[in-house]
Amino acid sequence: MNTLKIITTIAIISASIFAGCKKKNTSSGSGSPEPLMVIPTQTTTQAPVMMSGAAGLAILAGSGITNTGATNITGDMGLSPGTSIGGFPPGILVGTQHINDAIANQAKLDLTAAYNDAAGRTATDIVTIAGNIGGLTLTPGLYKSTSSLAISSGDLTFDAKGNPNAVFIIQIASALTTTSGRQVFLTNGASASNIFWQVGTSATFGTTSVFKGTVMAMQSISFNTGAKLDGRALARTGAVTMSGNTIVKH
Repeated sequence: MNTLKIITTIAIISASIFAGCKKKNTSSGSGSPEPLMVIPTQTTTQAPVMMSGAAGLAILAGSGITNTGATNITGDMGLSPGTSIGGFPPGILVGTQHINDAIANQAKLDLTAAYNDAAGRTATDIVTIAGNIGGLTLTPGLYKSTSSLAISSGDLTFDAKGNPNAVFIIQIASALTTTSGRQVFLTNGASASNIFWQVGTSATFGTTSVFKGTVMAMQSISFNTGAKLDGRALARTGAVTMSGNTIVKH
């Protein structure tokens, strides 16, 4: 009788453990994140986007430039056709302000040309990306999103595969956003000066995020507190807004 009770008890415990494991595995599977996209290697080599008169500017805006806090900018700053630049000081500009002068006006024309160039690039092996691209590693080539892009659940890496001249072009139909603390990393010779973001609407960089590349936005560009950019922030029609940021032209 005792042997029978022991066997029955063991059977009940085993069944409970098996059911609990099955339930746990099922729930964790349904709640797990989608697997990361595998980025194929592209064979089409992209030429750099020619920035011409906009190349020397760290900041370029259409309607206005505003800053709060201890922003540091290395590179020139331009505004065309707007007339309002505010917040310098306390912001520090290691460069020259150009407000509706010949340099700013030409830079705006050249930004339009560069934006259209980037938006018009094609390739037989173009890679389509969408939604959150945090956690991905992008290799040289052309990328296209038919909606918005975000870096929100991991960091983004650009891998030049040992080629310091490798070019990356990212076409975005609408908005670009990063969440707080997210970073863009460069590896194997990748350079911020060879990364070009064509943004169909506006770009917003989260608090203390770190970004790389030339950002060409149709509308506005906003930096939340402490965000950093190695590259250029170029807004065609809207404003560039900063708050205690570090921006270094590349």
